[in-house]
Amino acid sequence: VANEGGKHWTVNEVRALIRIWSDKNIQQQLEGTVRNKRIFEQVAARLQKFGIDRDWKQCRTKYKNLKHEYKSVKSAQDSGGTSKSMKFFNELDAILGHTTMEQTSKSDNDESERPPEWTEGKSEKDSTG
Repeated sequence: VANEGGKHWTVNEVRALIRIWSDKNIQQQLEGTVRNKRIFEQVAARLQKFGIDRDWKQCRTKYKNLKHEYKSVKSAQDSGGTSKSMKFFNELDAILGHTTMEQTSKSDNDESERPPEWTEGKSEKDSTG
């Protein structure tokens, strides 16, 4: 079952990719960079250990497609349309559900993680010079 982008990913291949992607270390690296060839080379090497032969480009493309599909399903659900669904939604939600939230409201989170007296104390210091 080959198309121009190489052979289709099997369910097991996608599961393995998601399992590697769910590694906190990999997630942090992916969040922190756009030039991620090196990270996907690691991912491809780890897939190889499962006997899955994919190059880094295939891994990155699949990652991007899954992420895009997840986001469109998620936004459809958020707007009340529950009919839209995808195969690995729950697995991806476990990985992306919190990261997308963190990225959209990062400034709010940063404040709420600190005790209120820190932020107040800091602003007083700033005003006194």
